[in-house]
Amino acid sequence: MTTPPPVFSVRDLWKVFGPKAERVPGDPDLTGLDAAELRERTGCTSAVRDVSFDVARGECFVVMGLSGSGKSTLVRCLTRLIEPTSGSLAFDGEDVLSMDRSRLRELRRSRASMVFQHFGLLPHRSVLDNVAYGLEIQGVGKAERRARALDIVAKVGLEGLEDRRPGQLSGGQQQRVGLARALAVDPEVLLFDEPFSALDPLIRRDMQEEVVRLHREEGRTMVFITHDLTEALRVGDRIALMRDGQVVQLGTPEEIVGEPADDYVRDFVRDVPREQVLTVRRAMRPVPSADLTGPAVAPDATIAEAIEASARTGAAVRVVEDGRCVGVVEERDLLGVVAGVKAGEAA
Repeated sequence: MTTPPPVFSVRDLWKVFGPKAERVPGDPDLTGLDAAELRERTGCTSAVRDVSFDVARGECFVVMGLSGSGKSTLVRCLTRLIEPTSGSLAFDGEDVLSMDRSRLRELRRSRASMVFQHFGLLPHRSVLDNVAYGLEIQGVGKAERRARALDIVAKVGLEGLEDRRPGQLSGGQQQRVGLARALAVDPEVLLFDEPFSALDPLIRRDMQEEVVRLHREEGRTMVFITHDLTEALRVGDRIALMRDGQVVQLGTPEEIVGEPADDYVRDFVRDVPREQVLTVRRAMRPVPSADLTGPAVAPDATIAEAIEASARTGAAVRVVEDGRCVGVVEERDLLGVVAGVKAGEAA
């Protein structure tokens, strides 16, 4: 069976701003300079530096970094809203950098829809007409686009608000309209560029949960840009952590928190509650007996869930997968992992 190509395949991607930017990626004397040295030597800024990754179908891939890390430039390069300086970029195996204007327009309108921080809603149109706008641009008939828009409005929790104008909605409701508009064209990929950073914390959490729910129910591929580590850990299957235009670590939330690649990442995740991210796979030991009893959790259960199960009964917790006990954890193992001690080393 042939493995389908990744949705996005990015190799050796550079985006350099400044005079004669194209000379930077191919010059070893320049690529080794840090950002300040490069600016001083050439007047150029390397917003994205030699970045490579794949986005698998059905994955929620998060690109995270602080302001100026290059994450928003990177996501705009994926659909050539910003033209890369060098490297290769494919969408479903098709070379994005060689797409003509018509093919690019199709990519942006119907295959990879962007959800921005600033909603960009049309103020004179109703919620329903805003959601249907992309379908209208595609030439979909009025009856069909209305039916599809009504379905999407219900899916994102805006039922009953179809006839309101954007000015009559809260910030969270407006962002749901933006999400619904992107979903209406049924894209292969949703690209989120810090979509919730302007929202109040409680509304922001609701929207994060909405994204997780849609991802779980639809299995739609998502690329999500954020500067918020908590948000990245909540929504991401994998996270690319960026600094100064480079990816400093790429891995699952558990790998990022449990195995930081360097001191920068270690400092970044220092305040993360490890027990809410790490799973019992890290803490479990071989099963000492086939007739164990006691509470059971799945291998992907968090350490926090296993601690709660252990505390309720005082017994060791069985780790069960496909009906078979594959390991066991005791409270000391769980607490040891939280403290950064490998399984079996806890006193």
